[in-house]
Amino acid sequence: MAVTLRPARVRVRQASRREVLAGYLFIAPWVVGFLIFTVISMSWSLGLSFTHFDLASNSATAAGLDNYKLIFGDPKVLTSLFNTFVYAIMAVPLELAFAMVLALLLNGMVRGSGVFRTIFYLPKMTPHVATASVFLLLLNGNVGAINQFLGLFGINGPQWLTDPHWVKPSIVMMTLWGAAGSMVILLAALQNVPRELYEAAQVDGANRWQQFWRLTLPMISPAVFFLVIVNTIAALQVFDQAYLLFFRDANGSAPDAALFYGVYLFQQAFQQFNFGLAAAMAWLLFVIILIITLIQMKIGNKLVFYGGGRDD
Repeated sequence: MAVTLRPARVRVRQASRREVLAGYLFIAPWVVGFLIFTVISMSWSLGLSFTHFDLASNSATAAGLDNYKLIFGDPKVLTSLFNTFVYAIMAVPLELAFAMVLALLLNGMVRGSGVFRTIFYLPKMTPHVATASVFLLLLNGNVGAINQFLGLFGINGPQWLTDPHWVKPSIVMMTLWGAAGSMVILLAALQNVPRELYEAAQVDGANRWQQFWRLTLPMISPAVFFLVIVNTIAALQVFDQAYLLFFRDANGSAPDAALFYGVYLFQQAFQQFNFGLAAAMAWLLFVIILIITLIQMKIGNKLVFYGGGRDD
């Protein structure tokens, strides 16, 4: 009996080793990419932030903490950080609410949901350059379609692209154009809520609002929590929308209200060629995002339901 079991154990052990080896081979491309494009790149960036890098001679001289001191002494850094935070506070909840409304509408449809799902997702597939071109026409303060529509109701629309008070709302509107990514995640979460729970809630006399607040929202809270984190990170790194709307001409006429942290970092790196300062700015943003994400996870873990119960 022992003689027959031993070869069987050996075969099982060899098969297990082959599976482990196959697993390592499958993840090897990701590991190599992660090492090259993340670990090595971030390490090089961290070293660069302590130097004065000269692109012409491809040489760097030690700068100590000079670049970090320049960050805190540059008023444009504070302005860009303020603009970025204000934008994030406006964009994240509005995008989540807009995506939630679309997801609820699609989830309640019996027929044609696939068609509308595709239509709603098309803006997400549109390149940012094309989207910015469309919004330049829509947001034109004199002949734009939005102000013309407001004029039908006797409302004088603002100068969306020149009035500092309306610059950030205009960029938020452009961000909402691509809310379909969040909508798809919320729709998948909604469709995973068991129908039996709604039937039980109806038997107990719960109305639509009570069902949403006490049943739907807790059941999809992991998806909502995930979107809050990734959308906050994306909002703090906003670049495309602001750059394409206000800085594409590089003539210096863009209002300070449109100067976001990502845009100013890009200007320092690829227009002023202050790579050391830009690297230091990137690491400051990394630390800010890390702190905000940790706070969100600390708070979110007390509110999110995992598997029907809170992960306290």
